[in-house]
Amino acid sequence: MISRYESKEISSIWTEERKFQTYLQVELAIMKALEGTLVPQGTLVPQGTSEKISQNSSINVERICEIELETRHDIIAFCTSITENLKPELGKFFHYGVTSSDIIDSSLTLQIKQSLEVILPSFKKLLSALIIRAEETKNMPTMGRSHGMYAEPMSFGQKLLGHYAEFARRYQELKDYYEKELRVQFSGAVGNYTILTPEQESVAAKQLGVRPEEHSTQVIPRDRLAKLINIISMTGSAIERLCVEIRHLHRSDIGELHEGFSKGQKGSSTMPHKKNPISAENLTGMARMLRSHSQIALDNIVLWHERDISHSSTERMYLPDSFGILQYSLKRLSSTVENLVFHEEVISNRVYENTTYLSSYYLHQLIEKTNFQRDELYTIVQQASFESVKSSSAEVFLKTIQNLLKDKGTELELPTPNRDEIKKIFLSSSQKVFDRVLKSYPEGKEL
Repeated sequence: MISRYESKEISSIWTEERKFQTYLQVELAIMKALEGTLVPQGTLVPQGTSEKISQNSSINVERICEIELETRHDIIAFCTSITENLKPELGKFFHYGVTSSDIIDSSLTLQIKQSLEVILPSFKKLLSALIIRAEETKNMPTMGRSHGMYAEPMSFGQKLLGHYAEFARRYQELKDYYEKELRVQFSGAVGNYTILTPEQESVAAKQLGVRPEEHSTQVIPRDRLAKLINIISMTGSAIERLCVEIRHLHRSDIGELHEGFSKGQKGSSTMPHKKNPISAENLTGMARMLRSHSQIALDNIVLWHERDISHSSTERMYLPDSFGILQYSLKRLSSTVENLVFHEEVISNRVYENTTYLSSYYLHQLIEKTNFQRDELYTIVQQASFESVKSSSAEVFLKTIQNLLKDKGTELELPTPNRDEIKKIFLSSSQKVFDRVLKSYPEGKEL
């Protein structure tokens, strides 16, 4: 991650120092699982071996890199940097019975686990911010839009509630992944358990707080990572969908909301009047980055035979970036949502001043009160709508309907809803929708 967008709590998990510390943690878990057992050569691994290795081992990244220049193999370099400081009777058991991928993939799982432990609380905070603002604006009527055109009034809070529900689905999927999908492996070359046993693998996995991979092929199957990255990519789409809505409502010709604008903030280098939706625009870009990783993760599923390392280089880059960008984005979006300024008068007056959306309401009034065919009534209301658009007049709209009905031999008094009645007509089910969403996705209310 470049420093401008760095999330230090994530980047610290993916440093070289932390990676090698995790390698050592994994190796020590394997040693612990071997203690007190006879290895195939009939040698008993003494109790306390892992503790002694731990006490006499430290990570020296510079030394590991120095050894790798000669070996051109990072795991051998790591193991050598540890064993060169151990007595032979201890060092001979280090990395016993496992292959490089056992250490790399299992350590990768632990880094993913630690990253998710940072991200999930940030995700939950975003859910909380969204539901707070949704409930705050629940009774505020706004123009709903279809194809970018005025459609019918709706609850502004219900607009935000839809975004909350989408983010809640992604949160549940990410949490479910954290709880059920994380795996380690200690199955050796081609996943054949030639030296270690599945039972010893399970003991080591339990020490690390995760489950063993049911079937590894010398690597943990990459469909697991693809699933994770696709959840994150879909979260990116949720981020962009909300940000695009903010950006549209932020436009000068709409002006229904603005991002928070702090003291001393400037919107343009040459136009002092501007307040730009910079956060939503920034996060739109972040969402595109998150989605770009999805194709890489899918491509990495396909390896030659039991393993190759075509996935390795990309994972060194895209995994830290995916988690870092996601954490940055969740935190920034939470702040953006918390600080949105809603212009209630603009939002609601747009409803009360543009009454052609009542076309559906009047269509159903006519269906109930006349005996004409629905298509015939639809044509009447449509014609009245088009006429009233020319003058932006509710009076013209209603009078045109009545005149067209009169031409067909029917005179009818139609109601003219006031503001309270409009809210009652179009917001009557909002609370039920809120209740249903929060029953399915209560996470935002739990903070």
